[in-house]
Amino acid sequence: MRAKDIMTTGVITVTPETTIDAIAGLLLDRRISAVPVVDPDGTLVGIVSEGDLIRRVETGTEPRPSWWLELLRTTEDRALDYVRSHGRRAAEIMSTSLITVTEETELREIARLLEDNRIKRVPVVRDGRLVGIVSRADLLRGLITARPAAPPAGNDAQIRTDALKRVHDTGISDTLLNVTVADGTAHLWGSVTTEAERLAARVAVENTPGVGELVDHLRVLRP
Repeated sequence: MRAKDIMTTGVITVTPETTIDAIAGLLLDRRISAVPVVDPDGTLVGIVSEGDLIRRVETGTEPRPSWWLELLRTTEDRALDYVRSHGRRAAEIMSTSLITVTEETELREIARLLEDNRIKRVPVVRDGRLVGIVSRADLLRGLITARPAAPPAGNDAQIRTDALKRVHDTGISDTLLNVTVADGTAHLWGSVTTEAERLAARVAVENTPGVGELVDHLRVLRP
């Protein structure tokens, strides 16, 4: 699956001139945690998140570094912190170092970007223009959508073949493992050397399309 298969297209946006009061109200009213900033042509120029509104002079939460950190800061650092905590428009406080994807970006790459960069969403752009957004919630919806359809009922032989292959694909030693299937109920037989191997085998069989119930007969034999 790709970004275009799960992205939210009706994205709420603001302009660089939108005030922070309007943005704060929008985040609260729509129950969202960030809003993209686009110019009149629809080009994505930034994003304002809840985090950008936390350190504000109005609430007395503006950055106040310790004296030794203050010694390390440059004049530019001080200027930027001042603008972020005192700015009144989106253009003054928005994050501009954006991580974006295209409509063809695969979900596994999006998941990696969210995890590696510790972000909750990623804008989807086409020729620089915002066309959608993929959030963690969208990935969860994709997870449900991507569930494979179960094979026809009663095809126990095919279910067993698929289950054995999935067990093999876990990477555990499957020489002492076997699976039997009757009316969609899978029985897992044999022995493993650790509880982790047992759990991997169970998950593999349970995730096999067509398995309605799993009966675990495995024994854990410590080496």
